[in-house]
Order: sequence, then structure tokens, then C-alpha cells
Amino acid sequence: MRPHARSRSLPPEGVPAASGRPSAGWMDRRFALLSLAALAGCGFELRREPELPFKTLALTGFEPNSPLAAGLRRQIKRTPVQLVEDPARAEVVLEVLHEFRDRTVVASTSVGQVREWSLRLQFDYLIRTASGELLVPKVELRLARDMNYTEKDALPKEQEAANLYGAMHSDAIAQVMRRLAAVKLPS
Repeated sequence: MRPHARSRSLPPEGVPAASGRPSAGWMDRRFALLSLAALAGCGFELRREPELPFKTLALTGFEPNSPLAAGLRRQIKRTPVQLVEDPARAEVVLEVLHEFRDRTVVASTSVGQVREWSLRLQFDYLIRTASGELLVPKVELRLARDMNYTEKDALPKEQEAANLYGAMHSDAIAQVMRRLAAVKLPS
């Protein structure tokens, strides 16, 4: 005769087992909650959109097809601030003084083939009121990225250069937005 096997049912997920040890799912949730509590205790907070302390903004001095202007417009549309075309009607004016991007050769072979480029973005601007009162003096923003290059991969390297310029534009826009958020309007 075969002894009768006892059937044992497992407790639902998250409920400690009869042995007194918690189930794996319960431990995962407990660990996640403790991790969140630790992050909250240290002051960790996800980055949010900057809160701009004004209601209207004008962008002046940009080139007609400037990727920086397009990116700033997209970013500002995510805030309650209204973009106005006429700087005289804006509380704050972001005035571009210089916007330039270029690439220079960093390394080349003995026969003159390029092996490495330096991609650079220069962006100078100031922030003022419509009446001309300076809120943020001239800011000279300089960003650079180095890129290896081979002539046989010219097309993919052009795409890589475009991606690096895009990353520099995103970085510049984030810095400008933080600067705009720190503006103190005259009383």
C-alpha cells in the first residue's frame, strides 16, 4: 500500500508562507518600498520641467531655421508661458547674440585623411525685459564633442555627427531653460 500523499496548497502571492518565511513576491515589494523610502529620505526627486516666473516670452536674434530656436519653442510650449512675436509685448526677452556650429579636424593621417573631428556649438545670449533692463548678462555657452572618422563610413559618420549636434542642442536648451527659471523680475 502506498501512503497517502498530503496535498499542500501554497499561500497567495504576498502572504507569508506557513513556515514563517515571506514569499519572494512579498520580499520584492518590500525591497522596492524600502528603496523608494531611502531615495525620498535623501532628497532624490525626478527632474521636472522648470517653472518659469513670468507669463510671456519673446525669442529674438535667431537665424530663420535655427534648431535651437525650434527646440526652445517646443520646450516653452510645455509650460504655461506664452511665446509672443513682438518683444515689446513680452515680460522677458531672450536675445541671441551669436549662434554658430562648426567642425574642426583634431587628428589626421600622414596623407591628410581625417581620423577625428571636433564638433562645436557656440551660443551667446542675454535675457532682458522688454524695456531693455538686463536680467541675465551675456552668457557664452560652448559645447564640444569629439568624433572618430573614417572615409569608408562617411554616411554613417554624418548621421553620428547629426546625432551629436542634436545632443548638444538638447543640452544647450536645458541650460537655457534652467537659466530662464532662475530669472528674477524687477518689482
